[in-house]
Formats: sequence, structure tokens, C-alpha cells
Amino acid sequence: MIDVNELRANPEIFRASQRSRGADESLIDSVVAADTARRDAINRYESLRAEQNAFGKKVAQAKGDEKQALLAEVKELAVKVKAAQAASDAAQAEQDALLRSIPNLIVEGVPAGGEEDFSVVKTVGKPRDFGPDGFEPRDHLAIGELIGAVDMERGAKVSGSRFYFLKGVGARLEIALMNMALDQAVANGFVPMITPTLVRPETMQGTGFDVAHDDEIYRLERDNLYLTGTSEVALAGYHADEILDLSGGPMRYAGWSSCYRREAGAAGKDTRGIIRVHQFNKLEMFIYCSVEEAAAEHERLLSWEEEMLAKVELPYRVIDTAAGDLGMSAARKFDCEAWVPTQNAYRELTSTSNCTTFQARRLNIRERQFGPEGEKQGTRAVATLNGTLATTRWIVAILEHHQNADGSVTVPAALRPYLGGLEVLPVL
Repeated sequence: MIDVNELRANPEIFRASQRSRGADESLIDSVVAADTARRDAINRYESLRAEQNAFGKKVAQAKGDEKQALLAEVKELAVKVKAAQAASDAAQAEQDALLRSIPNLIVEGVPAGGEEDFSVVKTVGKPRDFGPDGFEPRDHLAIGELIGAVDMERGAKVSGSRFYFLKGVGARLEIALMNMALDQAVANGFVPMITPTLVRPETMQGTGFDVAHDDEIYRLERDNLYLTGTSEVALAGYHADEILDLSGGPMRYAGWSSCYRREAGAAGKDTRGIIRVHQFNKLEMFIYCSVEEAAAEHERLLSWEEEMLAKVELPYRVIDTAAGDLGMSAARKFDCEAWVPTQNAYRELTSTSNCTTFQARRLNIRERQFGPEGEKQGTRAVATLNGTLATTRWIVAILEHHQNADGSVTVPAALRPYLGGLEVLPVL
């Protein structure tokens, strides 16, 4: 949720953010109007309450007919107070609803526009040229079937389209990736977490997902619970309604979980293989920090993602995602896209988002502030950030980029210790 005090003081920067996102600018004016109405309603309620309290003293001192007259006035005033309180509550609810409909204020420098309007930050490595190797590259599913790593047919038989089995070296490869990512996260101060994958609606909403209108989310109606598409949701809710002590620096968590997405808008897209599926595994980094540290932590998250990509020896590029493709919570997002040879394109493997104080305001997560002598002062909203360190989709790029002419796959050197020293995933 955005800061209404900041919006009241600087409405134009929020209008500009909405323009960059291609979102409705008039919502900002609606919030300003609702805020004025809310404050007017509160003032009227407090004024009537003061008057009611003063009448109480008069009634206590009055006698006879005067007291009866005053009691009648008190009764009438009580009705007005109750109505004023209801009006104040309604004005607050209207403002809250409007605030929840406005996405996060973007960070200065984020490209304006939609999905195709990103800017390329850098390109690392070169796409593999298979010409000198003398063979046409196979796609990841063909390779996965040759080495006994992926079974889409039986996945569909058991669960339907966009489900799959990872088996044999495929299962081992995913676990190896996740373990290597976890080791890297722990080495950088992250606390490992196995997170719930079912959460309450207030946790999902607090993270920034629209449970009422988001067709990507699986809901268990009987239990009023939601399956998460990322452990970010559970990790964001972990400290809901808490006051954190960040005097020792950022709090970092690494969440390992299965993730679920309906892919409702993906009809006809990536129907072959495991690029776009309903269930996958992911290791997600999540950080709580002060607002002042958020930009630096975002850079660190990106560097850790790039470190993982270097370990699996993939060419990739980093893009600064355009405002209209950020989603509700992110103020800025960098995607790392690896080259997928058979698609002749870069495809997203990982991303990292700076959500500033947006999620923390919705989930009521604050930090304790301290004075120069260490004395406790007030509280304020923390910043939250997230970034993916490994996920099932990485297998796509690894199989295709490191394939050999016979269909086998050379294992990147950094991954070999996690596969018992295996250097090649052989054809069965």
C-alpha cells in the first residue's frame, strides 16, 4: 500500500508513476478527494465527541427541569456522534479501498511502457553457435526424453496439461540446482526456510496479489486458502503485524517451496516442455531492510542471481523491466534472461524486485527506530525485496545450452559436486 501522507504532499509523482505504468491517473485524484473527506469526517466526529463530553459535565451539575432538558440534548447529540463515527469509518474504508487499488510508486529511472519496453542493462556471454559442432540443437524436451529426465505424457495422464514428471537425472538435476542455490544463499547470510504453500487471503492480499480478480491463483474455496505461486508470499507474511529490530542490518530469508500457477493467460504459449507449467520448485530470496538500504540490497540480489547463472555457465542478459510490466508491488524489477538456443531468444530464468514499503504497509510490518544514544523512538514501515535464485525452468536452458551431438548433456563444473561428481548426463 502506498503512503497516503506522501501522496497528499506529492500527488504529481504518483500521477507520473501511473502514466508510466499505463494505469489510471484519476485514481490519484480520487484518493486525494477521499483523504479530504476522511479528515473532514474525523474532525466532525472529534468535535461532536468533545461537545458530548462537555455536556456530560453540565448534566452532572444540573438539577430538576434543567437536567431533563440537558438529558434530551445529550440523547440527540449521541445520535449525531454515532452518525459522525459511522461517516468517519466509511470515509476511512473508502480511502483504504482506493489505496489498495493503486500499484507501488515506481523508482526513478524505470522505463515507461509495457512488456516490450524494457531496457537492456547488460549482456553477459554469447549464445552458443552449434555450427562448428556439426549438429542441429534439440529442444529441452527432446533431450529430457533421451536422457530419461522428463516425462510430460505421464504428467498429463496423471494431472492434466502443463504437468510433468522429473525423473532420474532430471530429478537429481533440479535438487542439485536448488542445493547449490541454498548453499550460496546461506553463505551470504540467508536463513533457510521451508515455507507453507497454502496461505490465508489476507496474506496473499498483503503481498500485493488481487485474490478477487487474479486468474493466476489457485484457490481452495472450502478452506478459503490460496496456493502460492512463490514463497515470497509466505515470507512476506512471516513478520506481519510485527515490529522488527533492524539495527543489526537486513533480515534475509531463503524460501524453498513448490509453487503453483494457473497460467490462465497462457493458452497456446509454451505448450511444449516445462517452460510454462502449473507446478514447479523454486528457491526465493526475501529481504527485510530499512528504506535507505533497499536500493543497495536490490543490487546485491541481482549480483547473487548473476553469480548462480555464471555457475551454470549460461549466456544471459539483464533487463530493467518497464513500469507497465512490474506487477502491483514492485517499484523496480530486474529480470535475468538466459539464451534458449531452439527458441533463438532470451527467456526469463530469474527476477528480483524492490517492493519498497508497499508490502510492509499492507501487512503492518515496521521497524523500531533508535536515537543517537540507542534510546527507542518511533516505528516506520520496512522495505521488502525478493529475488529468485533457482527454479525448475533453469533446466530448460541448461539442457539446451550444454547438449552434445548424441543427446547427452555436459554438466557445468560447479554443479558436479551436487550430482555425485557426474560430468555427463548420458543418453539411456
